[in-house]
Amino acid sequence: MSNGEKTSVKKFFEGVKAESKKIILPDQNTLLKQSIAVVGVSIVIGAIIALIDTVVQYGVNFLTM
Repeated sequence: MSNGEKTSVKKFFEGVKAESKKIILPDQNTLLKQSIAVVGVSIVIGAIIALIDTVVQYGVNFLTM
């Protein structure tokens, strides 16, 4: 490694360190609310996909009989 490459690698990791200090983690209450929202939306989307799949499967079976 040349001296210039070592300097650029060092600057990279200094930048990573500076950016990681800017990270703000949510508090426990916010994290719980967001987790519940994600699980709820996932369940609703899953139910919608299952319903669409069932309807399409019924339609295909009706057409092929």
